[in-house]
Amino acid sequence: MAITLNSGFKMPMIGLGVWRMEGKDIKNLIFNAIKIGYRHFDCAADYKNEEEVGEALAEVFQAGIVKREDLFITTKLWNSDHGHVVEACKDSLKKLRLDYLDLYLVHFPVATRHTGVGTTASALGEDGVLDIDITVSLETTWHAMEDLVSMGLVRSIGISNYDIFLTRDCLAYARVKPAVNQIETHPYFQRDSLVKFCQKHGVCVTAHTPLGGAAANTEWFGSVSCLDDPALKGLAKKYNKTVAQIVLRWGIQRNTIIIPKSSKVERLEENFLVSDFELTNEDMDLIKTIDRNYRTNQPAKFWGIDVYA
Repeated sequence: MAITLNSGFKMPMIGLGVWRMEGKDIKNLIFNAIKIGYRHFDCAADYKNEEEVGEALAEVFQAGIVKREDLFITTKLWNSDHGHVVEACKDSLKKLRLDYLDLYLVHFPVATRHTGVGTTASALGEDGVLDIDITVSLETTWHAMEDLVSMGLVRSIGISNYDIFLTRDCLAYARVKPAVNQIETHPYFQRDSLVKFCQKHGVCVTAHTPLGGAAANTEWFGSVSCLDDPALKGLAKKYNKTVAQIVLRWGIQRNTIIIPKSSKVERLEENFLVSDFELTNEDMDLIKTIDRNYRTNQPAKFWGIDVYA
């Protein structure tokens, strides 16, 4: 299953996010995922593991398990590098040991004080609040992203965590349209208006946190997971699937890309096996009714400011 982006390139609908994956675990994770069938990996400079991912990819290619052109690799520009887009992209490519990226995203629609290319600490001011750089506009950042395409460093470019208004603005000033908007969306945070707006204007939506963050976000942010919802549990029983499979299938039937994360092989397999059943229209409508407009990923915990307010 794949979606053809507005850039003409195909993006696999199921990917694996590598957020909060560390060290030697990444090598095993990527090897196991590729054996299962994953061909799409979602990375970011801020995950602080691009070098480890690069080592794993190099070994996979050297072993002949897959070729570079078989994989779709995404990574992201961090907030502090908005004024240094080309340098940041080249730094990520070097760490990932790649000649090009399939997709490069603006991680958040906010530029912060530059702390050195490739360093991704969230720069805080003396007041403990994120030190936002008001000299670099999102339009300036985007035009630098477009340069990456013409330089051959990146095949497609996109945005992440943009709302309707920021997405609309990007579409207005873009010479190269954003191919993707990666956002948090799951049954408790469906964001139907944003999803439909993006899709109407040819911007593919990737769902990060497609399972509502589960244990990881509960640990970090104290959030509640949709995987415990009675309605979803009922559907899992009806279809003889896990709740996670129901949620991921719902995401696919919304025509969104899904990038769940897991370090457990059995979960990797489970999350990938969602193409052998289809939710009925009635059950899709049922899931619509459990939306809580509930965001689970809250960077304000680290930034001292709610950038979504």
